[in-house]
Amino acid sequence: MEFALFLTGSLWALAARSAADHAADGIAGRFGIALYEPLLAAAFFVFLLLVGFAAIHWIAVRGASLRKVNALPTRPTAATEWGMGVAVGWALAVVAVVPMMLAGDLHPNFWLQPRAFAMTLLSLVTLLIVTLAQEVLFRGWLFTRLVRATGPTIATLLISGLVAMVSAFNPEMTALSLLVTFLLSVMFSLAYLRTHALWLPWGLHFAWSACTAVLFGLPLAGSKVYATLVDTSPSGHAWVSGRFYGPEGAFFTAIAAMAAMGVLYAVTRDLSWQYTLPEIVAAGYAMDVAPPTEHTRMEQTAKPAPLVQILATTPSESSTLPVIEEHLRRPEPEPENGFDL
Repeated sequence: MEFALFLTGSLWALAARSAADHAADGIAGRFGIALYEPLLAAAFFVFLLLVGFAAIHWIAVRGASLRKVNALPTRPTAATEWGMGVAVGWALAVVAVVPMMLAGDLHPNFWLQPRAFAMTLLSLVTLLIVTLAQEVLFRGWLFTRLVRATGPTIATLLISGLVAMVSAFNPEMTALSLLVTFLLSVMFSLAYLRTHALWLPWGLHFAWSACTAVLFGLPLAGSKVYATLVDTSPSGHAWVSGRFYGPEGAFFTAIAAMAAMGVLYAVTRDLSWQYTLPEIVAAGYAMDVAPPTEHTRMEQTAKPAPLVQILATTPSESSTLPVIEEHLRRPEPEPENGFDL
């Protein structure tokens, strides 16, 4: 059943992506807002994924809410988890880019016109929705189906392999970028497994993408479609800077991703205790079991017994056993010949 739901969800994701792209293209062309087409496509895609996955789940099990199905539960720590993910993602991006800066392989150009600030804001909002769509797809539905079918370890490897295969169609893809993409997907999956929700991996994914494409102005998975205040041209060895694919094609990003996994495991200790441990269910025998029919019938037909009053036990004499008391008062006989046998 879980594999069937996985396949069904995958087919729905393909259809939803095509429908979202066509709808965004049509609206952008009709109203002359081609600048907002990526944002519209991402928003339509998220909507179709959320509703479609909820519908598939309802058909399969006849229950569950849209938030629960898509691993976006309402809980008091949701904002904290998202912020924690942003912090770790920002640190990961900085650590990955520092070796490129030290090697002198980054050449930034700044665009500080008023229009640039509006374009940067639009890029951030678009990345916010795009990363949510990616997490809903890979961690919110497909991954959870694989976890139930195969367990968390095999599911993590499978979903990370799938993400790497999908990214193989990106321009400027290399063998190293495939490895880095695989490790980043493992990191996002770990973030989900530690909280059983998408708030943490979504914040982590968004921060990584925003810092790479907007803060540093580098290519994001081989693409530079996001306008920003900084436009950086990487050079040098591809294994250091990732060149035209971006930091996801650099060797130091793989090391930073593995280190980030350890950091994630440490900072989510309390969240894991709160949300991932199995619920303790009281065991033992039920205390509300109905009595046997025969016992109930005997109670109903039995005649009521007379009441018996129990009086106080204060004795009227010094002892209720005078014979025993008198025997205990007798002196012990002297032993014969001085021996006590």
